[in-house]
Amino acid sequence: MFRKVSLALAAMLIMAGAAWADPIEGNWKTEDGDTVAISPCGASFCMTVKTGQYAGQAIGSMKGTGGNKYKGSLTRPSNGKTYSGSGTLSGSTLKVSGCVLGILCESQTWHKL
Repeated sequence: MFRKVSLALAAMLIMAGAAWADPIEGNWKTEDGDTVAISPCGASFCMTVKTGQYAGQAIGSMKGTGGNKYKGSLTRPSNGKTYSGSGTLSGSTLKVSGCVLGILCESQTWHKL
């Protein structure tokens, strides 16, 4: 009896943890075909390239601002330059943008894996 209750409690805790996860967390396929992992780091979400030429490289962090929107910084892995960044989550797609002076922007749409 104790074993069944313990297993049920463990299953509920695992499911509750998944429900509390922010929807931006997880692995994302970039337009270049690489995989980026987004995970909590303090009060932000950190992004790390998992596959491809820049695997292992941190490429930014963002904080949720409400309404499935995020703000922070993004680093272009090819040159190491950091830009003002934003993200908008819509279902299983994440549109990320990096901007210089808020006017010269580049965007990509990533898809959740």
